[in-house]
Amino acid sequence: MTRLQPTPFAQRQWFPSNSPASGSNSIRFQTIHKKPAPRHAPRQLDTNLAAAAGNDGLTATHKVGRMNKLLQNVNLAGTSLFLQILGSNQSLALPHVTVPDISWVDWAALKAAGFKVCIFDKDNTLCKPFELAVSPALLPSFTACRSAFGGNVVLYSNSAGLQQYDPDGAEAAALEAAFEVQVLRHKDKKPAGGCEELQQQFKCEPHEMVFVGDRYLTDVVFGNRHGMLTIRVAPLTSRGEPPTVAAARMVEDACVRRWSAAGMKAPLQQLLPHDQCSRLVKQQQQLECSTQEQKHQQQHGQDR
Repeated sequence: MTRLQPTPFAQRQWFPSNSPASGSNSIRFQTIHKKPAPRHAPRQLDTNLAAAAGNDGLTATHKVGRMNKLLQNVNLAGTSLFLQILGSNQSLALPHVTVPDISWVDWAALKAAGFKVCIFDKDNTLCKPFELAVSPALLPSFTACRSAFGGNVVLYSNSAGLQQYDPDGAEAAALEAAFEVQVLRHKDKKPAGGCEELQQQFKCEPHEMVFVGDRYLTDVVFGNRHGMLTIRVAPLTSRGEPPTVAAARMVEDACVRRWSAAGMKAPLQQLLPHDQCSRLVKQQQQLECSTQEQKHQQQHGQDR
């Protein structure tokens, strides 16, 4: 018997009832499976993911691991705490000092005020996300901080050094080698958790510590909860941030702008009253900013 040709829209062959291939006296069809399309090579996949991250300074494998970790880094404890702040103590989200970046901070003045430890967030505070070196423009200031505080400078990350994501401390050790400062080993994500690890490591009280970071939700809230001086810097870039972080940042910024406009201030700090916080900003840069503002106003007036 002659076999019928398969239909163009399906990978099937039909056999008449008396065909030996049918195996029965009824009409049936047999599905013919094509070989699956070849998968991309793992190296190519890793390269594509790394390119999407925009992290040219690291190997593809390392970048993919970072992206996976960030995708896991949904800070439920931090979100819950921020929701509580929305309805109660909004001042916890307000920093004592706000500067464009760390180069505006007078580290010698901080040390003279009685502070003993400087704690830094990493991504978007010292460097762009995923990078393993301080941004060149910030390196002189970071070096000045290390000179003022000696060995009492530490990175506090929600990935490196965190027991949940870095149980063996391998990532923390890599950061220590790259930044030449300590990376705190800890069990809780900012802003949740206590300050015990920091107190044990540096033998001082929380009000003698300074926390520097770009996030209101994590860095500022954590520092204020424990009585630290909080310095908030503008993020270095928005490129490479996971969507959850970008969305959270928009909400944080909007809330802080509203609360600041209503006259709210950061919690009182034991070593430095509010009216003295401005002296932590370099006077020369304050003068330059003021001069630029005056020029802008003059130019604006001439345009009118």
